Amino acid sequence: MEIRQLEALIGIADHGSFSGAAGALGTVQSNISNRIAHLETELGTELVNRSTGLLTESGDIVVDRARRILNELRGIASDVSELSAEIHGQVVLGMIGSAGRWIVPLILEALKSTYPHIALHIVEGTNSVIEPQLVKGQLDLAVLAWPIYAAELTGVDLFSEDLVLIVDKEHALAKLPAPLSFATLAQYEILLPFRGTPIRREIDEATRLAGVELKPLIELDGLRTIASLTFDGYGPSILPATMLSRHLREKFVARPIDKIARRRVILATRRFGFPAAPVRALHALLIDVVKHAKNVPEGIYLDAPPR
Repeated sequence: MEIRQLEALIGIADHGSFSGAAGALGTVQSNISNRIAHLETELGTELVNRSTGLLTESGDIVVDRARRILNELRGIASDVSELSAEIHGQVVLGMIGSAGRWIVPLILEALKSTYPHIALHIVEGTNSVIEPQLVKGQLDLAVLAWPIYAAELTGVDLFSEDLVLIVDKEHALAKLPAPLSFATLAQYEILLPFRGTPIRREIDEATRLAGVELKPLIELDGLRTIASLTFDGYGPSILPATMLSRHLREKFVARPIDKIARRRVILATRRFGFPAAPVRALHALLIDVVKHAKNVPEGIYLDAPPR
């Protein structure tokens, strides 16, 4: 079994075809085909369905282990570099969009001065997209909303944030006394996250305790899209307070909601395996820059989040 064979299989998993893997690895399709064929012969099983281009069940199993193997190999060089004064290597960080807008500038500034030879790649998405990628080893770390569901992951708290109603200043809900009750919100159609997503769980728990049910105008798995719809005039939404940027406050307002918990945001890692030096360095740096951040956005709390 050769490293390049494992790389070829991962390339097919990530890019959906032999040609896509070849392009990503800088080779030709025939080389990818040969590598996969040799790997299948050694393992005695089909790894890629040639008619669909998708991995078989055996292929999925091999890819999961192959990612870990390649992560460990990359970690060898990184750990050796740690013995010198400078840490070299690459870190792939997953990030929910609502956190990225204020955390990313902090971490980029700190990296320049502290670890200039760490190459940081940031992948933005929702919990439902990022969490499986972290489990599979496609990401090294991830900033996620609590709760996380994969048993393979663990996390430390970074901050908590208010959940608010973001609404046009001319809307009737913007003119009512704060905080707004869920009984009041239930009289209006609201743009809401999907059921089962972290924020929607907080919303549903609060409405259950209030004995009401909200009327969703639409349900989406993506806070940025929900916010964009609100800012385009489609209706109010319940979102983290940080989604209302300063330049939008002339037309929109964030109204406090009565008896809803803050959202917890964590830094998640895999429970098993020993992270490479750059990953460990970025993990510690990210926690430090958030803890000591200045000019924290309104609605963000750096103290221990309520449980």
